[in-house]
Amino acid sequence: MKALRDPGQILADGLAAIRGQYQLPEAFPPEVIVEAEAAVPRPLTDHIDRTDMHFVTLDPASSRDLDQAFSIEVHTASIICHYAIADVAWFVDDGGAMDREAWVRGTSQYLPDGKISLYPQILSEGAASLLPDVIRPAILFSTRVDEDGTATLERVERVTIRSRAKLGYETVKPSDLPDGFAELNRRIAAAEAARGASRSDPPEQEVVEHDGHYDLKLTPQNPAEAQNAALSLASNLAVADALLKHRTGLFRVMPEPEGWALKRLRNTAKAMGIDWPKGRPVPEVERSLDPADTNQAALLLAIRKASPGASYEPYRDGVTPWHAAMAASYAHSTAPLRRLADRYVVMAAFAVANGRPVPDAIVEAFDRLPKVMARADALGGNIQRAVIDLAEAVALQDRVGETFAAVVTDVDQRGPRIQLCGLPVVSRLKNADVAAGAAIRVRLDEADPETRKIQFSMV
Repeated sequence: MKALRDPGQILADGLAAIRGQYQLPEAFPPEVIVEAEAAVPRPLTDHIDRTDMHFVTLDPASSRDLDQAFSIEVHTASIICHYAIADVAWFVDDGGAMDREAWVRGTSQYLPDGKISLYPQILSEGAASLLPDVIRPAILFSTRVDEDGTATLERVERVTIRSRAKLGYETVKPSDLPDGFAELNRRIAAAEAARGASRSDPPEQEVVEHDGHYDLKLTPQNPAEAQNAALSLASNLAVADALLKHRTGLFRVMPEPEGWALKRLRNTAKAMGIDWPKGRPVPEVERSLDPADTNQAALLLAIRKASPGASYEPYRDGVTPWHAAMAASYAHSTAPLRRLADRYVVMAAFAVANGRPVPDAIVEAFDRLPKVMARADALGGNIQRAVIDLAEAVALQDRVGETFAAVVTDVDQRGPRIQLCGLPVVSRLKNADVAAGAAIRVRLDEADPETRKIQFSMV
């Protein structure tokens, strides 16, 4: 959700309440700040000079915590994607104050009015961030992408780079991007299609104010953002393969929706007027959806929410970690400024690629990280749900008493869940005996931004 306009401070007050409810920290402990300030001038003594390479970053225009920079090298048959990742481990000592606080936080948490960073801003938006026109330390993944889109990790180095430009999703032009960028994306997309992957990013839910009223809106992902995500995907797949070959690592895993979740998705498609032929699998349907279409965007969002959820698993002998949306083994390694686990995966990849054993401290961390990351992800999910509930209540507060067409997506112990037809709103029905899949009409009885509660009943 993005609050585009909020003249009555309804959204601002609601977001402040969410921060208080989830006890989100307003600042770092003093010892963390002291340690961060001391780490900033640390000499870069173990890094190879790669400042002659033409790196750029591609992020939201307002971002300053820049995890990744890329450079592309085109050969006759293969393309080398040089992906520089912020060298967070150079600044953060195991067991130090910053490290201990990062294990408490797990991830950065994002709200429409700001974020709660994993590391102090003096590092995450300063000395460790790959900002333009300054020398920065990085771990450089060099990944070869063949004509069929197969990604192979060729080399991992500890380097210094100087990014040439900070490109923004909202303003970037094709001429700003390195030669080979479009072809690299085409190859990665072709490999995804061949694997049967269903990777997609759902649209953002926005609240739009006009003439004193609020409406919900779904905005699809910017094309430049999707293209940049493909580069990260290729590197993460290559890193996962390298770690698997060395029988170590921490992997992101996710099963496909099934059972009641799949039935709910079919009912959601019905509510949105989208045909879902019997027997057509979820990945195929997901790839066919157009995020620029409001109803199809809502179904994309529902598919993302219907998954049992992604989690982290350390390497186990005899077990192949699997991410259903990627249709491959997959590791998070490209956002160490924002995710604790990535720092350890990056350094494990650096070790195995250079013929070194993975340090015991990293192997031990792989066993502890799933619990920490699950807690942080759950907190992020609760925050996101609270923000969406707030958005729905704000958008609907002036429509109490109106009736809406809806479809029952599923029924569980808490009663029927409904999807409004043509609106990105999911809610529960009170005191209703109705079957999943039923097309019904409902009345909005309550929409309270203060409690973030909306309530419907059957007409």
